Amino acid sequence: MLGDTHRIIVVDNGSRDGTEALSDEFPAVRFSRLPKNFGLTKALNIGLRSVEGEYILCLHDDARITGEAVNRLADFLESRPEVGAVCPLLTDDSGNPVPQVRALPTPGNPDPALTVPSGGEEIVTECVSGAAIMFRAFFLRALRQVDERYGTYGSGIEICAQIRRAAKKIVILRTVTAIHEGLASPMPGGALEGDRAAGTAAFLGKHHGLVSGLTYRLKTALAALFTFRFSVLAGVLSGQKIDGTG
Repeated sequence: MLGDTHRIIVVDNGSRDGTEALSDEFPAVRFSRLPKNFGLTKALNIGLRSVEGEYILCLHDDARITGEAVNRLADFLESRPEVGAVCPLLTDDSGNPVPQVRALPTPGNPDPALTVPSGGEEIVTECVSGAAIMFRAFFLRALRQVDERYGTYGSGIEICAQIRRAAKKIVILRTVTAIHEGLASPMPGGALEGDRAAGTAAFLGKHHGLVSGLTYRLKTALAALFTFRFSVLAGVLSGQKIDGTG
């Protein structure tokens, strides 16, 4: 079992699906229970502050990976100091690759789509889905925490941007896989849209300058106003995001 050789930390982000009962079934797993949904970034930071060891694998709740696959990811990082993060190839239950890679957002392309990875056994990419990504613990200590200007959307791209800023590679290993079910979020669609807009604005302002962030906010706000998408309007104008305050 995975828990026999790896320390597992589960952050229960205000779930209502019976997750709180799992502690009896998995006594070796450390559970951190939050009273409500504080957004992915805050929950991620709470979990990361509890970790020990040399390597950290961040895994979304709809992703499944074996202990052997985790070991292979760690072995790869151990042997490749030029690599800052390594990921398994994400597949569906049938073994077909699912969208996992994207470009980092820019003012000209603020919301790049996730696509299916292509390439050989080692796929070097600019940005990956945060569903399954491993990096070294000292990278986290240097980062201190993931910027909490992001709610649910943005933590994954921020981690990738910081790895690239450190002149390190992000690699997907085709021969190491994890199943990503891509389950729908329990949060309302409007809240997710607003959170995504707020996260994109925060990323552009941080990495491409205040003017880029402001320009994105204005353009997106006008488009949201004319299409009556008021949750998006709130996201870009007030920075309203999923962080437990709503």
